[in-house]
Amino acid sequence: MSTAADPSTTEAGSRPPAAPPAGTPTAQPAAPSAAQPAAPSVAPPARTAARDAAAVLLAVAVAAAAVNLRPVVTSLGALLDPVRDGLGMSATTAGLLAAVPPLCFAVLGVCAPGLARRMGPVAVVTAAMAAIAAGVLARSFTGSAVVFLLLTALALAGVALANVLIPVVIKRYFPDRVAPMIGLYSMALSVGTSLAAATTVPLTDAMGGSWRLGLGVWGLLAVAALAVWLVVLFLRREKAGPAAAPATAAPAAHVKLPILRSRTAWALAAFFGLQSTSAYSAMGWLPKIYHDAGVSESASGVLLALVMAVSVPVSFLLPNLAARRGDQRLYVVVLGLCGIAGFLGLMLAAGTVPWLWAVLVGLSMCAFPLALTMLGLRARTPGGVTQLSAFAQSLGYLISIPGPILMGALYQGTGRWYLPLGLLALLLVPQMLVGLRAARARHIEDEAVG
Repeated sequence: MSTAADPSTTEAGSRPPAAPPAGTPTAQPAAPSAAQPAAPSVAPPARTAARDAAAVLLAVAVAAAAVNLRPVVTSLGALLDPVRDGLGMSATTAGLLAAVPPLCFAVLGVCAPGLARRMGPVAVVTAAMAAIAAGVLARSFTGSAVVFLLLTALALAGVALANVLIPVVIKRYFPDRVAPMIGLYSMALSVGTSLAAATTVPLTDAMGGSWRLGLGVWGLLAVAALAVWLVVLFLRREKAGPAAAPATAAPAAHVKLPILRSRTAWALAAFFGLQSTSAYSAMGWLPKIYHDAGVSESASGVLLALVMAVSVPVSFLLPNLAARRGDQRLYVVVLGLCGIAGFLGLMLAAGTVPWLWAVLVGLSMCAFPLALTMLGLRARTPGGVTQLSAFAQSLGYLISIPGPILMGALYQGTGRWYLPLGLLALLLVPQMLVGLRAARARHIEDEAVG
């Protein structure tokens, strides 16, 4: 981690220089003299050790945040039936609950760049961890379906901000280690999801069968992540103020224009939308699909955990492999075909070799770390990544909102999973098509369409 940028001198309103290409050393801050380029500055050992420790701490914070971004949804999916019964939710209302994540991501993702410019990305991610902890803990105490939805939305607002800004934190503070850090981030996401899926039901049973305790326990994990980010925030000393705004307003506007006119950015947004439709529909409904096929409730949770466990090593390796290629079209196609096979298998024989369908669906969900990797590769600077991440994720999640609701409505109307699962398999075709466009080796700063 010694190559991470020294953040102790970075303020919220200041943009760092353009990131060097992957694999090139990052210039040390505060060089003593431009007249002596051949003599590299040697930082005191104490300062070098402090910088390395700060980089390690930030990497730990990124992983801790990532672990908390999916249990908000996954733990709820594992206990969906008890929650529905306890709060009196219909299947359509439960589908609305499954649609809350992309709705929050679409709305709050738009706000992320402005908040990051005013407060600094580390401060915003810290606030996001606080929102996740508060929402997850508080929703376990309410008896109202409406309040439950609102508190879930609060937690997901934090998830939305972190989704957009953690890639920005990585690009800014680890400019020459983007792919490995995206791999760490993606792997931690998968670990958090599989952990919640595998242990939520057993933990609930161990605590007397209360779904409230089964959901609320994940708020404690978010509190732990919040503590780490508070330490990072204190050490980073990110400052916000009116004086910072003029320095960032022009660059932000400059970066935004080509994104709106970039075919690659639009393709990335569509790719995000279609992959998140599959991912959140699967995370929200997969335990129910397996349970309706005759699989026990606890085994259904384990199968959802398998879906995410499969993606743990792949999520770590895929960003590094994808970053080495000029484009990522091969990965787009392979992951899409895995998803088609998995959803068709669930549609036709969910109770037969259920582990195989779980593995295939898990592989297809690795389109998310692939999309994150492409975000980092399709923009040259942290400012470009900020704008591209907000645009692609916000619009993408907006596209995905109807998916979980439609799945719930189709299931309630037919009593079977044939149509919902067939729809998910069909949507993977346009996902591959737009992914092929987004995976081409180019930068959004260079594109100007029309």
